[in-house]
Amino acid sequence: MIPSFFNTISCTSTSSLVWVIYLAPLVAAASILLITRRNKPAAGTLAITAALISCLGSWILFFQNTDHIVPGIKWIDFGEALTIPIGMIVDPLTRTMLVVVTTIATIVFTYSLGYMREESGYARFFAGLAFFLFSMLGIVLADNFIMLFMSWELVGFSSYLLIMHYFEKASAADAGKQAFIVNRIGDFGFLLGILLLWVLTGSISFTTMNHSPFLYAGHPILLAISLLLIFCGTIGKSAQFPLHVWLPNSMEGPTPVSSLLHAATMVAAGVYMLARIFPLISCSPSAREVILWIGAITTLGAACLGIQQNDFKRVLAYSTISQLGYMVTAVGVAHSPAIPMFHLFTHAFFKCLLFLTSGSVMVSMHHELDIWQMGGLRKRMPITFVTFLCGMLALAGCPFFSGSFSKDLIMKSAFEQNQIVFWMLVTAAGLTAFYITRVCIVAFFGIPRTEKARTAIESPLVMTIPLILLSIPAIFSGYGFFRHYFITPIGSLALSSETPFYVEAIFILFFLIGTLAAAAIYRNASQDPIVIPLLINRFYIDHCYNWCVQHVQGGFANVMAFIDRWLIDGILVQGTSSLIWSIGFVVRFFQVGNLQAYTLFLGGGVIAMLVILLRMH
Repeated sequence: MIPSFFNTISCTSTSSLVWVIYLAPLVAAASILLITRRNKPAAGTLAITAALISCLGSWILFFQNTDHIVPGIKWIDFGEALTIPIGMIVDPLTRTMLVVVTTIATIVFTYSLGYMREESGYARFFAGLAFFLFSMLGIVLADNFIMLFMSWELVGFSSYLLIMHYFEKASAADAGKQAFIVNRIGDFGFLLGILLLWVLTGSISFTTMNHSPFLYAGHPILLAISLLLIFCGTIGKSAQFPLHVWLPNSMEGPTPVSSLLHAATMVAAGVYMLARIFPLISCSPSAREVILWIGAITTLGAACLGIQQNDFKRVLAYSTISQLGYMVTAVGVAHSPAIPMFHLFTHAFFKCLLFLTSGSVMVSMHHELDIWQMGGLRKRMPITFVTFLCGMLALAGCPFFSGSFSKDLIMKSAFEQNQIVFWMLVTAAGLTAFYITRVCIVAFFGIPRTEKARTAIESPLVMTIPLILLSIPAIFSGYGFFRHYFITPIGSLALSSETPFYVEAIFILFFLIGTLAAAAIYRNASQDPIVIPLLINRFYIDHCYNWCVQHVQGGFANVMAFIDRWLIDGILVQGTSSLIWSIGFVVRFFQVGNLQAYTLFLGGGVIAMLVILLRMH
């Protein structure tokens, strides 16, 4: 039975299968909006079915294990001058990312049936999820920068819709607008970088660019500038400093949205794009140095902010920013794209799990997010607690959990390349263990602090089964079997030289210090004993942006409004029109249509001419 099934699969056209994977979520989104928008069960079923079709197709492609280029559809064709196709490529990087994205999407879609069952905008939510998946698949499958950029913008648009799902709330609407605007800032540089690379290499295809003779033509400054402009897209999409501010505020959206955005889709797109053009980046030491430091600063800075957040989801949001910083740093220090992709792979599962456990807590706590309003939930919600523990230990880098394997490789690569960056990453690892242990102890241990905590109950099976399924890769996705099949086809995970044994020991030591310190400080705390205003106010970066918007941008807008109102509109437009009207008003008295008036004007004119002539003589 099973062999015949796979024999049938092997006869299926790969190109057709790729198109089915890509378009199934789009068809579902359109069907929900046009046909089933008033039918809640049908809307959820359509979205989950589409995600399942894409997921099954992705696994089929993965097991086929053959590279394939899908014949492109010409979108713009100016002959030899410019041809832009809608083309797709299936290679090891694509196959791994497809499996991760579609598998997690299917789990999150299923979980959403329970989470959103009492929420408004049910059909709109599932249509948004399906469209978001379609957009993300475009990024994963794209074989050229133009298709990637179009899908990149569609991801930004769909995330804007999902983040502000509760648009009646001012905070949700503002968060959606902030995410959209901040990402457009990064994407402006991204687009300039694409255009510059196209001019320099004469192509928009990843394959052609990565093997372009320009890379070896001795133009390091131009190459670095183009790559750093492209990196601006990653800074925006993957929430790197200083464009990280939108990601914590995106928590205003439903928790399944947060899980999908943070796990393996939108925010991971920036890292995936860097892995796609890794041969280009490896040819520019200057660009790699900038990428390295931006990633390291983001890693440590976000970890510092995570230790003072009291909102369950905001802690996880800053954790995501920090972990993305690890991946970006890996692009700067690693010799292969497999190392950042390895952490993306493990992070996808344990971060999705952590967000879904936070959603389980929210449902039981009537959408309460303050961890100091919780307490004792491990007894009331045992499945949620155990699965949270799996995700927590993976995030913290506990030995034998998935996150420790991928983080360890990044730190060893950093140790080889830059000792300062290595210590920044190790310190961030200790802080990560501290803040996630803090959340665990405050929320799940001790005694219930509120009536909501005392009456909390375990979530329904439709929500807890996805948690159990995700806890398995959260533990094991870093082991050799997974590395061999999912990561090593992308590139080698071997380090360029053997690092001292104490590097890994330092990593474990900082994990233990962070965990034990949090346990000692918070085990009996009824309120936070640590108050650091600088961290509570997020380094005042958000305040700085708000001040710039209100005063700098607002002042500039006021000046422009004054110029527009009084100079352009007042003098040039209204002044000119008033002058013409006044001249017309005076001149029309000379065309009154009255014979006596004309005789008077003629006589007056004759007298005026005589006076002028007499004065001249």
